[in-house]
Amino acid sequence: MSFAHQGHRTPVVTQLRNVSLDDKYLLERGPVFVTGIQALVRLPMEQRRRDVAAGLNTAGFITGYRGSPLGAYDQQLERAERPLAEHHVVHQPGVNEDLAATACQGTQTVGQDGRAKYDGVFAIWYAKGPGVDRSGDAIKHGNLFGTARHGGVLLLLGDDHICESSTTAHQSEYAMVDACVPVLNPSGVQEILELGLHGIALSRYSGAWVALKCIHDTVESTASIMVDPSFPAIALPDDLQLEPGSLGYHVPPERHGRRWRWRRSAASTRRRW
Repeated sequence: MSFAHQGHRTPVVTQLRNVSLDDKYLLERGPVFVTGIQALVRLPMEQRRRDVAAGLNTAGFITGYRGSPLGAYDQQLERAERPLAEHHVVHQPGVNEDLAATACQGTQTVGQDGRAKYDGVFAIWYAKGPGVDRSGDAIKHGNLFGTARHGGVLLLLGDDHICESSTTAHQSEYAMVDACVPVLNPSGVQEILELGLHGIALSRYSGAWVALKCIHDTVESTASIMVDPSFPAIALPDDLQLEPGSLGYHVPPERHGRRWRWRRSAASTRRRW
């Protein structure tokens, strides 16, 4: 066969980049291959990096009680202890779900008197459906007290819709509605990370605890997701008319008329997000 009239073809050489198992947590830009659970492990590290870029010295606190579909979350957190520590994130499993939720409330007092080591602490709480049920009082009171400006509380709701590995089926949105906690529902692994970051930002801005729904279809999936320090871009509302001091942490919590005015202000913020 003659190549006289076909021209000369230059072979294409593809440069492969080195890949490490730690990329799922440490790579700051580009594609990473993660499970939904690992995206939740990466979430606080991503938040810390964003805060540092914004000139904030924050820390993260993760606590809760494991159970499907979040049954492997604490195991993955323990495996990632070193990168978590490098990003000032502490994982402390709870004795039970409601004590863990109360501990999250305590993190929001950090930085209130100006003498703390950190500007704020963002907290992540995790539990499956029965844990949400038993923690209603702790979640309501924590949400009532509010969040710190540079803190925030994100609740990971492990819902087993089809009772695959639970005694009963669960759908935690109704419990969150009762506690006045907004719920974000990611459709895949990419959105677990994105909406997790949005949830912490919303919690800081509105003064409310925010929930992230976690089901088998998302947290037990695996995907290549894109990560970038500037993505997702989170734009805070700048045209809302809020009462001075209406959002954030209050000790003791305000009661009756004033409390409900603040709640309406925060609810307005959530609707506009």
